[in-house]
Amino acid sequence: MSTNNSYKLADIGRSNPIFSQIRSTIETAFYGNNMTHIPNVATAYELAVQGPGTIQTDLPIYRPTDLGLPADAKMLIDNTGKVVGRTAQARRILGDEGVDEADMAGRLRQAVYNGQQKHFIKTDVLVGLDEDFIVRAHLAIPDGYANNLLSYMLNFQPITEHYQAMFDNSVAYPEGDIYIYADPSYHDPDYPDGLALFDPKHNAAAILGMPYFGELKKSTLTLAWSIAHRHGYVSCHGGLKAFHFKDKQDQVFAMFGLSGSGKSTLTHAKHGYKYDITVLHDDAFVINRKNGSSVALEPSYFDKTNDYPMTSDETKYFMTIQNVGVTLDDQGRKVLVTEDLRNGNGRTIKSRYASTNRVDKENAPINAIFWIMKDDSLPPVIKVDDPVLAATFGATLATKRSSAENIVGDVDRNALVIEPFANPFRVYPLSEDYHDFKALFEERHLDCYLLNTGFFGDKKIPKEITLGALEAIVNNTTEWESFAGCDHMQNLKLADFPVDYDNADYRNLVATRLGIRANFVDQYQHTHNDRLPHEITDILVKLQKQLTDKVTR
Repeated sequence: MSTNNSYKLADIGRSNPIFSQIRSTIETAFYGNNMTHIPNVATAYELAVQGPGTIQTDLPIYRPTDLGLPADAKMLIDNTGKVVGRTAQARRILGDEGVDEADMAGRLRQAVYNGQQKHFIKTDVLVGLDEDFIVRAHLAIPDGYANNLLSYMLNFQPITEHYQAMFDNSVAYPEGDIYIYADPSYHDPDYPDGLALFDPKHNAAAILGMPYFGELKKSTLTLAWSIAHRHGYVSCHGGLKAFHFKDKQDQVFAMFGLSGSGKSTLTHAKHGYKYDITVLHDDAFVINRKNGSSVALEPSYFDKTNDYPMTSDETKYFMTIQNVGVTLDDQGRKVLVTEDLRNGNGRTIKSRYASTNRVDKENAPINAIFWIMKDDSLPPVIKVDDPVLAATFGATLATKRSSAENIVGDVDRNALVIEPFANPFRVYPLSEDYHDFKALFEERHLDCYLLNTGFFGDKKIPKEITLGALEAIVNNTTEWESFAGCDHMQNLKLADFPVDYDNADYRNLVATRLGIRANFVDQYQHTHNDRLPHEITDILVKLQKQLTDKVTR
């Protein structure tokens, strides 16, 4: 499927559901005299090199001409100020309670009017890398932020002859292109922490007062996921890998977790090259509800730099880098200081070549979903064999905040939080995601697993344990036991992580954590017009009762 950006005269107006007040305000800005179109990555790179805040390192970009960059292109650094992460509190979504369209339209008009005194640059990219799902997106941003525009073009798919043909061959749907208007230097007086305004039904957004690149990436994915959701896809903030076999069915695993949960590590792990593995993506993809195939939305990776010192082979694939330090090596070259020494959440756009086994579409149908938790009441791996419970754990995915988020106010980063389906960027009702994922479990008979990548009690769960568990699942060599007598739950037997089912304090702790999930559902019902089905609360309460009843053996 693909999107549109031109119309017959008879189709332009209020009767066309593609148009809206917010979308028209945003799209109109793209045609102003203050806008300069940047046609390709090479031009964007030359602009970024000249940026006053740019640091051009002495580190060459790998295979630059294959990426559309000049042959002598070097890694570029662009650092922001105090804020080095996403600001969730800045998001305002049309249709949500308390978000008035007329008020927001007025604020947006003022921002665009102020922006007329600035020179903007704009570009076009594609989101989705296969004819099954490929939509066009447009970004406009002041030219003082050319690094963000370059990163945007490198993160998503620049429009080349090959991808233009793919887009043209895709079936056009009644959806308009995505339009993102960004002005990091404009601050609405009533939104001092920034304003990210979304009109999801009309594929438009404005990102004001926030220079962090992740806001542009996630706003675009937010709208692309919304389009996909409307047209037969399950939208996924996660990673997907496939194990291919000649003598048995392929195993296609999807990992869902927030930034820092380990989903990228698990997705890209090569398992000692013991298997024929392909990787779709580690952050953004969509699943076709009809046939179970999956399409990646981005060619590149927006990765943390914390785990990559200059001695790491991964730095070879960096292109643009944000919020890291710079120093001179013993050859006098400007190189990176990573490991979050300068600040938390250092980031890079890594090229697709970081994955030697990369695919843009996985034709083999998905057959297992892994919800990655950071809940110290859970052992490393639990298998769930009921569709309602499997979707419930997705809808109440428990984790901890990461450094990728700019937290406004007095918030405990270590507190357990619920982030449904690990996707804080949803702009449609949560109940619809619940029913989509439940349908995958029910109709496509997917397996479901809970992975705890944090602590079990006070004992850290090393990644080797989790990776070994994945291999055991692939090889069908797992040994399961009933998890504390709870229906439809079995934990993987691991000698280093025994579960003391008879310990009343432990059972009460698990019950308390299930109660946190049930309370989240209850609070959601009271703060949203959306309604989650009663079966979610019913199954959580039933499990709590099983845990707190007297242990009988």
